[in-house]
Amino acid sequence: MKILAVNGSPREDGNTKNMLDTVLSVCKNAGFETEMFQAGGKPVRGCLSCGFCGNHPGQCVNNDWVQEVYDKMKEADAIILGSPTYFADLTAEMKALIDRAGYLSMSEGGTLKRKVGAAVCAVRRAGSIHVLDSIQHFFLIQGMIIPGSTYWNLSLSCVRGDYEKDQEGIATMENLGKNIVWLLEKIKG
Repeated sequence: MKILAVNGSPREDGNTKNMLDTVLSVCKNAGFETEMFQAGGKPVRGCLSCGFCGNHPGQCVNNDWVQEVYDKMKEADAIILGSPTYFADLTAEMKALIDRAGYLSMSEGGTLKRKVGAAVCAVRRAGSIHVLDSIQHFFLIQGMIIPGSTYWNLSLSCVRGDYEKDQEGIATMENLGKNIVWLLEKIKG
């Protein structure tokens, strides 16, 4: 089984990536195939609401990395989306992915349905619940299954290296990985 993580942070080596790495490490140690895609910091367009995907199912008129990630999402059994908190919201890259992948999936009859979806968020202090909620609403409207952990899937991480000091955040990511593994094993049995 395959697990795809998408890092929506423009920092390729930041706290969000390290959080995703922790979750993927647990999954990989359980024998799952894992992949990380670095989305943050790459040029991207938001959804144009042009209707192209409605006439060309699964294809977006925009020519950037979203199409590649959407194709990977279709192949994955679980999808983990990570974003830092920017003014109590997710990054523009993550928002573009959510909007466009959502329409692409619906244009093909719901290709993300019944996949496992998990959100992770790095946050200085507040605003993370909105970020997690935005990502989880995407999963829910796609008919995906969301596992929990021992706390909300966040880490109190502002500057690089904060995540490594957040023992509760690390434990939360490890438990999220365990719950993803457990859920996939139950579903795919």
